[in-house]
Amino acid sequence: MTADRRLLLVHAHPDDETINNGATMARYVAEGVQVTLLTCTLGEEGEVLVPELELLGPEHADQLGGYRIAELRAAMEALGVTDWRFLGGPGRYRDSGMMGTPANDKPRAFWRADLDEAVAHAVAVVRERRPQVLVTYDEQGGYGHPDHIQAHRVAMAAVERAADPAYRPDLGEAWDVAKVYWCCMPRSVVREGVEAMAALGEESPFDSLGDIDQVPFAVPDEVVTAAVDGRAHAGRKDAAMRAHATQITVDGPFFALSNNLGQEVLGVEHYRLVRGERGPAGRGSNGWEDDLFAGLPG
Repeated sequence: MTADRRLLLVHAHPDDETINNGATMARYVAEGVQVTLLTCTLGEEGEVLVPELELLGPEHADQLGGYRIAELRAAMEALGVTDWRFLGGPGRYRDSGMMGTPANDKPRAFWRADLDEAVAHAVAVVRERRPQVLVTYDEQGGYGHPDHIQAHRVAMAAVERAADPAYRPDLGEAWDVAKVYWCCMPRSVVREGVEAMAALGEESPFDSLGDIDQVPFAVPDEVVTAAVDGRAHAGRKDAAMRAHATQITVDGPFFALSNNLGQEVLGVEHYRLVRGERGPAGRGSNGWEDDLFAGLPG
């Protein structure tokens, strides 16, 4: 029944897809869903965790972006995703770096991109792939990275324009995405992760904040609408994370990002429905959907 189901994910940099949605992507591929990943930049400004590759970084040869294409390819192979592409083509838009850094001002920085042009590239993908479900970030990009915010803007505008027959008919026939979800992390899950780290004698990266409410990407449980259980595919997510070796160091049930943020590697990934009708609740007691396609025909 899933042969005609199609999922599109819009992310800012290589590795964002695996961290946020790796288990979800692997699960849906296994169920026969057509999964498409649209990545907006090559991640050229990422910090390099592998010492022998540090010269790839922007302060040296500035070749990290090309290397990360290969990492993304390996990650997609691990998840089973065969349809992955870059917005406007590889290298059309550059990683903007963290907010307020000089990288924001580089000519190809995604943060500086002409929004109409970028949206048109995304509309072409939406109309070609015709997804019923689209996944991206919230309006803050999860934690305020300019490329995440811009990816949100592009994705949300593309959903609106793709459904308008009067908009750029040269980009294909109009298509209305039925459901749009934003990636999220319930505060209860973040709290559980902190407690798990404490039980292992590890210092939580959030201890300095003093309050889970201050964790930028954690949201109140009541705004969460879906929890996709991909634990059966956690091994694929783990392999995909390891493929992003310049950015992620995997250590047991936790992983470290380039900013040394540790999070539990979860096989259950959470979402917030912002467009479309909420489907029936799954088998859990919290009333969340357990399938992003819940309530859709077929």
